[in-house]
Amino acid sequence: MSQPGTTAGGTPGGRYGRTRPAPPLPPPGPRPTTGDALVRRTLARQWRRVLGAATLASSWQVCEAMVPVLIGVVVDRAVATGDVGAVVGWALALCLLFVVLSFSYRFGAFVAFRAMQEETHRVRGEISAHVLDERGARTGRLPGEVLALATGDAEAVATVVRQLVFTAAGVVGLVASAVVLVRIDPLIALVVLLGVPAVLAVTQLLAPRLARRSAAAQAAVADTTGVATDLVRGVRPLRGIRAEDVVLGRYRRSSRAAADAGVAAARSEGLVYGVATGLSGLFLAGVALLAGARALDGQLSIGELVAVVGLAQFFAEPVQLLTRLVAELARARASAGRVVDLLATPPLVTGGLLDPPGTGAPEVVLDDVSVATLRGVTLRAAPGALTAVVTEDPADAAALGALLRGETPPAAGALRLDGTPLADLTLVGRRERLLLVPHHVDLLEGTLRSNVDPQGRLGADELGAVLAASAADDVVDLDPAGLDQPVAADGTTLSGGQRQRLALARALAADAPGLVLHDPTTAVDAVTEHRIAEGLVALRHPRTPGPTGPRTTLVLTSSPALLARADLVVHLRGGEVAATGTHADLLDDPAYAAAVLR
Repeated sequence: MSQPGTTAGGTPGGRYGRTRPAPPLPPPGPRPTTGDALVRRTLARQWRRVLGAATLASSWQVCEAMVPVLIGVVVDRAVATGDVGAVVGWALALCLLFVVLSFSYRFGAFVAFRAMQEETHRVRGEISAHVLDERGARTGRLPGEVLALATGDAEAVATVVRQLVFTAAGVVGLVASAVVLVRIDPLIALVVLLGVPAVLAVTQLLAPRLARRSAAAQAAVADTTGVATDLVRGVRPLRGIRAEDVVLGRYRRSSRAAADAGVAAARSEGLVYGVATGLSGLFLAGVALLAGARALDGQLSIGELVAVVGLAQFFAEPVQLLTRLVAELARARASAGRVVDLLATPPLVTGGLLDPPGTGAPEVVLDDVSVATLRGVTLRAAPGALTAVVTEDPADAAALGALLRGETPPAAGALRLDGTPLADLTLVGRRERLLLVPHHVDLLEGTLRSNVDPQGRLGADELGAVLAASAADDVVDLDPAGLDQPVAADGTTLSGGQRQRLALARALAADAPGLVLHDPTTAVDAVTEHRIAEGLVALRHPRTPGPTGPRTTLVLTSSPALLARADLVVHLRGGEVAATGTHADLLDDPAYAAAVLR
């Protein structure tokens, strides 16, 4: 399930220097609802380039077809006559033909490849925009699966653009060859015109099987990519519980299934190409034998025989292009169906039309709310207060977090922010007033500074206060580079506690009026936990509020250090409010004490 986020603009530079900026994405419009519709839209968006590339590629194919014809003319009009001038003249004509042939292919392929790359970029942009939309996307897929869709499947959809260009060129080449054959020998032309469609019809019968196996292979690869991504991201905790062998076995099974599906798809594709090549070879051999027999009867000259045999050999290339379109179209339709399914997933959260009415510390109220595992929960995070919620069941904390993020609307009761139902507020206004930090937070590749203060808006004193409050200053001091020490993608070079402290520092650096934290100290030791509890109160709830005014903080936690400093603690047991009070008062309750003093 993707978390809500916002897209970030690209930069003109790259890892290896400056690069040409990517073409702009198209304005949003109605999305295709089927894989075939996505393929049709892909071709419609690139029709100008497809037409231009097809024209150049057709010139290449016609020139290819004319090579044996011109050689036959040279044989009949120059070699057979012994005219040296004619030999030189026709040789120059042959050279000119090859020049046109070469440049037509070069520029036609360039335009076709550019169209394919641009369309790949557009489809990838749509996938990225969907999963990075501020509303999020309820995909139900692993991150690796989405990555596979944005790479392999997007490219497979766009490949049909280039293949259609060369298929159109092949058709033109076949037509030009047929016209020449009709002028040379109508009988041979009739055999060719009947034989080529027959070969294509036989190969078309194998297309549905190839489409099914291609779809299965792409799905298996996406699943394996998702498993591999999860394995890499969770390698540290897996080692901690010695579960490497279990997960490795799961990956091996998934990888084997992907390999088997890929082999099955390749076998079907090879069958299509093999049948096409075999039938084409038999067909062309028959044409050559027929032409040889007609030459022996004197109905064809030597030059015409050379032209007919050469054209018969040339026919293999456009027939192969037509056959390849069958395979590429089957693969494109399978991938397009998977892309459409992803783009059709609903948003993770939705927003209303109202702006939050408050300007100071927000108030969060749950009024007899029932959702998922929660039943009739009533609690109030007062403006300017530190409120803590203790849940004995992690599922209750997850349900409460999803409710506050707006991912699951209440089945009963009401959730209000500043007196207004949360669902009625705009997403921008809601997030300006209330920042929600989940338990698992991603770190980005860059430096400690770019992760804590990505916009670079904090001064040295403000940044130091944030680092001290989150105990992340210890992480900074571990490396001589300080805040400029590098951070790998997802913080894989850091320990769990270090990642958690950096995530907390980033949340505190945002200085949101309202802040919701979900288990922010589960990966740190007791001493660090006390430092964080003191720092959190000192930064967000000082006795004398700063220039920005008081702050509201709601923490889902069972940490005694945080609970002891909370103004109010709400104890949830079995999805219901069991008790409310201060930490010191609630410790007299054996159930509460058992929940927080484990």
